[in-house]
Amino acid sequence: MQLATPVADALNRYLDLSTLELKVTAQNMANVDTPGYRTVGFDFASEMTRSLDALGRTEAGGDPDASQPPPQVGPVGGLLERPDGNDVSMDREGMKMAEAQLQFRTGVELLKHEFTRVMDAIHEDQK
Repeated sequence: MQLATPVADALNRYLDLSTLELKVTAQNMANVDTPGYRTVGFDFASEMTRSLDALGRTEAGGDPDASQPPPQVGPVGGLLERPDGNDVSMDREGMKMAEAQLQFRTGVELLKHEFTRVMDAIHEDQK
């Protein structure tokens, strides 16, 4: 049995995007000494908006089997390049890691709250 609500679906995608941001940031950090490596990333807020739009279309009668749009991960512009061609900034990546961790923890807490709300509704008759 699957207990799914629109809020739980949205939070699931939120956690997926937070996880991806952690992975991308870790990838950038791992390549800090790779000559020519270019920092990659994505706009979390834009990707979350695209995901919510796709969820809204599914709920409005769209194809329920349609997958979420894949996040648009790409090069990050405007970073200082070192002489070896690498543009990874450990300060930037540390901040991105902390931000992604906070987003993930927030998503987990919100999902716990949502499932508690659903379970309370299920067990309402037993009170």
